[in-house]
Amino acid sequence: MSQIPPPASVLVVGTVAFDTIETPFGRAERVLGGSATYATLAARLLADPVRLCAVVGGDFPEAHVDALKSRGVDTEGLARDPDGETFFWAGRYHHDLNHRDTLATHLNVLATFEPEIPESYRDTRVLCLGNLDPTVQATVLDQVTGPDGSGPSLVIMDTMNYWIESAPEALRSTLARVDVLVINDAEARELGDTSNLVRAARIIREMGPQTLVIKKGEHGALLFTGDLDAPTLFSAPAYPLEEVTDPTGAGDVFMGGFAGHLARCGEISDEAFREAIVTGSAMASHCVGAFGPENMLSLTLDDVNARVQEFRDLSAIPMRLSA
Repeated sequence: MSQIPPPASVLVVGTVAFDTIETPFGRAERVLGGSATYATLAARLLADPVRLCAVVGGDFPEAHVDALKSRGVDTEGLARDPDGETFFWAGRYHHDLNHRDTLATHLNVLATFEPEIPESYRDTRVLCLGNLDPTVQATVLDQVTGPDGSGPSLVIMDTMNYWIESAPEALRSTLARVDVLVINDAEARELGDTSNLVRAARIIREMGPQTLVIKKGEHGALLFTGDLDAPTLFSAPAYPLEEVTDPTGAGDVFMGGFAGHLARCGEISDEAFREAIVTGSAMASHCVGAFGPENMLSLTLDDVNARVQEFRDLSAIPMRLSA
């Protein structure tokens, strides 16, 4: 077990965007989105300070920035290109909400984004690398020195199939420098080049990250820690919901809640990772109840704690031992 000494600051580097979302239950036009938006809103419920590094265009409303600030997110690292347009994504979800079609992706200012980490952010303890070009993620790692110059106490990274396919060498180089990788089951199978998730987990962890979290959507999440050949496994359920409005951002909320819990408890251990998975899952279950980050902008710590208790009740296994 190792510690995350206070103040356990969290820095999220990712995207702030406009999203247009279609689901079987409705449509939302150009709502606030982006991985850094969702992750910082989740992390800030648990940790302080929580810092954001991203880029937006001249079309980005100041009201959105104010909304993030009102929730305690430090936006000093949010760069604005007054002559450019903000990253835009549009997607349509299928009826089961596990699959979606991308209708439009306009990188706009994100296409030339080269993060410059503010001096005040460089002592960050917990660094979250959102889904970006792995070369860009590596430049962030080069800039975050931690309080004593030896780097962050914990580096958590996300990636996706696009980078697995288009930048495999850069991705592996960056993976060798991170502590925790958070990806979904399809990405794990592709990165590990095998259909078996347990085997894929061992292959991925050999690339660098000693802790691996595999998200399985409505089927929960898997945690792999410990020895590569005899790993310690933990499986958390997903919270069963009668209504899901919009799953966009749920994975980023999960990562933010995961990071925020570790920062708050100040501990890096199997027990803390398990708690962090349940905390992230609890937050994600609230996120999907409305379009965009609407629910995250009003979520309280009491809401999260109540849902965590429901997770505990849900996964309890009472057994009557045989005589």
